[in-house]
Order: sequence, then C-alpha cells, then structure tokens
Amino acid sequence: MIARLRYPLLLSILVLAATVLAAAGCGGGDNNNNGKTSGGTANVPKTLTVGSDIPYTPFEFGQPPYKGLDVDVVNAIAKGLGSTANFKKTPFDTIFRDLAQSKFDMVASAATITPERAKEVDFSDSYFPADQSLMVKKGSDIKTVGDLAGKVIGAQLGTTGADYAKNKTKASSVRTYDLIDDAFNALEAGQVKAVINDCPVSVYAERAHKDLVVVQAIQTNELYGFAFRKGSDSLRTAVNGQLKKLKDSGELAKISAKWLGPKPCALH
Repeated sequence: MIARLRYPLLLSILVLAATVLAAAGCGGGDNNNNGKTSGGTANVPKTLTVGSDIPYTPFEFGQPPYKGLDVDVVNAIAKGLGSTANFKKTPFDTIFRDLAQSKFDMVASAATITPERAKEVDFSDSYFPADQSLMVKKGSDIKTVGDLAGKVIGAQLGTTGADYAKNKTKASSVRTYDLIDDAFNALEAGQVKAVINDCPVSVYAERAHKDLVVVQAIQTNELYGFAFRKGSDSLRTAVNGQLKKLKDSGELAKISAKWLGPKPCALH
C-alpha cells in the first residue's frame, strides 16, 4: 500500500515543481527588467532622466514640459530608443557632479565637450558647433575682446564662457552668475560692461533684451555633446546610434534651423 502511494505522490511533486519553474521563467522578463526598455535597447531606462540647466534659451527653457533645441533632440532620441525623456532642472555649475552621483541618466544642457569635463563624465558624439561671443549694451565703445582691458565683465558660472573671460581677456574682474539671464540683466543695469557667453544663445537673447547686442563672435571651435556617467557605455552607445540617425536623415539640421535659423551666430 505504501509502495503504491509513494510513486504517484513523487510524480505529483515533480509535476508541481516543473509548473513553478515554468511560471517563473515566463515572468522573469518583467520582474528582472529593472525599468529598462526591451527590443535591443539594453540598459536604456523606460524613463530617461535628463539633467539640464533651465533656462538657457533657446536650448532649454520654459515650464514643464520644457522646450528648446536640446529638448527636441533628446525627445527624438528617446523616441527612437522606445523611451521617454524627463528633464530635471539643475544648476549648470554642479551638473556634471550631480550626473556622476547618479541624480540623472544623462545631461543635455548645451554642454561643451572639454578634456577637463571628460575626466569626470563621458560624452556622446557632438551634435552642435558653438563659439563664444561678446555682448554689450548698444552704443558701447567696446567692439572686441581687446577692448575689455580694465573692465568688469560677466559670464555664467561653470561655463567655458567664464573660463574664456578669466583666462583670455584683460578684464579687471569677472562676475559670474548662476543663470545666464542674470548676466544679461546685470549688463542691462550697467553692473558689468560686457558678457561673454555661447554665441547662438547670446544672439537669440537679443530678441528679449532690446538694449543688448552681440558685437563679436569669438572663434573657439567648441562642440556640444550629451554627458553620461562613467561606465554608462551601453546607454551612450545607444544614444549615439540615434543621434547618427538624426544627422543622416537631416532631422538634426531641421531642429537646429527651427530654433536658430540657418546661421545660428549671424551678427548684425
């Protein structure tokens, strides 16, 4: 009697175990997805958190949902990856440190690729060329950076514009501001005599600051790139792939022209 019961019981246990394992196998894809997209975009979050210094018109500005050149490009990239971009407003001065501390997945903030920054983060391929510029009040006798000797000038904190102002001019002092609009406002108020900043941004700012004018484009051959934490090679590679598609299709050029026109740093 015991012998007759033993084998059916053993068979039942084995069938039950196989059923449990099969169920676990079927559900494993979702349970172990960790919020990542599927379909060949490994390590790409379903929601891509993007750090950005807002406002920096016309690259990123407004209220959520934000708008601008960077926003359009990143949204197009995220769509191609089967993801959704969520922009997180953050000061530019700490943006790369915040990225390294995993506060977001990437940075899209009109960020120039530099060797110093590349020590802290990794960059995508470049997506936009930019030079610096010299902005003054209309009627100023300052026409070039050579006229800045002994003058107080402004720039945004943590930017390559601030680096240029401090290291490449003979200004008596350089005042830095958390937001570029604060630098423009200081120029309008006469608190500084000039502002050095990314050329396309300053030219665009003339629309809102009617008393200000860009008088010189300063050739620095800077290139913007998206930044990633060290070790985020899979995500960076995926973004680069989508960025290449935008370049090859002409979509990137269309987005740039939408915000900046055919000549992003055309002077008067």
